[in-house]
Amino acid sequence: MDARTGKKIRKGHLFNQNSGRTLIVAYSHGLLMGPGPGLRTLADMRRVTEAVRDADGLMIGPGMLGLLEDAFVGRARPSLILQVDYQSFSRAVLPYEQATTVEIATIEQAVAAGADAVMTYMYMGYADPLRERAEIERNARLARACEKWGMLLMIEPRSAREKSHPEDKTDPDVMGMYCRVAAELGADLVKCIYPGSREAITRIIEGCPVPLLLAGGSKTGDPETAYNRAREAVAAGGGGLVYGRNIYEAEDPAREVARYREIVHGEGA
Repeated sequence: MDARTGKKIRKGHLFNQNSGRTLIVAYSHGLLMGPGPGLRTLADMRRVTEAVRDADGLMIGPGMLGLLEDAFVGRARPSLILQVDYQSFSRAVLPYEQATTVEIATIEQAVAAGADAVMTYMYMGYADPLRERAEIERNARLARACEKWGMLLMIEPRSAREKSHPEDKTDPDVMGMYCRVAAELGADLVKCIYPGSREAITRIIEGCPVPLLLAGGSKTGDPETAYNRAREAVAAGGGGLVYGRNIYEAEDPAREVARYREIVHGEGA
């Protein structure tokens, strides 16, 4: 037996065989930001995870799995994706230069839990080269563990300079390099924030040899903005979406999943 078979089977669970793409609902924001709209209470979370059951994948934090495990039980349920690290960059009260990342679960634990994929952040561009070295080493170690256990690895590369150099978030050269590094380290999937235009995301996708998934980011004031970004990513050759707040903060998350499924997989999906 070969662990590569495990990756192939897990990818088959996560990706639609007709479109070749995937729609993942990111629902681990409580881990980074605490309680918020759409995930304030356990009742909210159980309601939302039931509403998004038609998504291809659902990403949560390890500590929520025991409370939400029924969301993943059954043939028609989404694949389980575990976020296996914590990062403090998303906390607005913390100076960016003091932010950090840390692993909160092992790949072995994710395998035992029945996950099809794990997700980790990779921050690059530190002024201190030793901090970037630590991030590369950490993600490379996770990639080798995923290869050993047949687990899919999704990496979201981000600029460690985003607060002082916000242009990094939309610079296709910067993000294109970071996404390529993630793939070269061994990511099976790379998650990328919207770089500002279809031309920019096309350049990033062209330089990334593994499926690139567009992150939804903060909830947009107009849903059409989020829909259009999704359409651009799909038209550019992206592998799908990892959308969170634009789905689970909506008045009707099930309707949003249906809308994004149509964009990602085609009419009638």
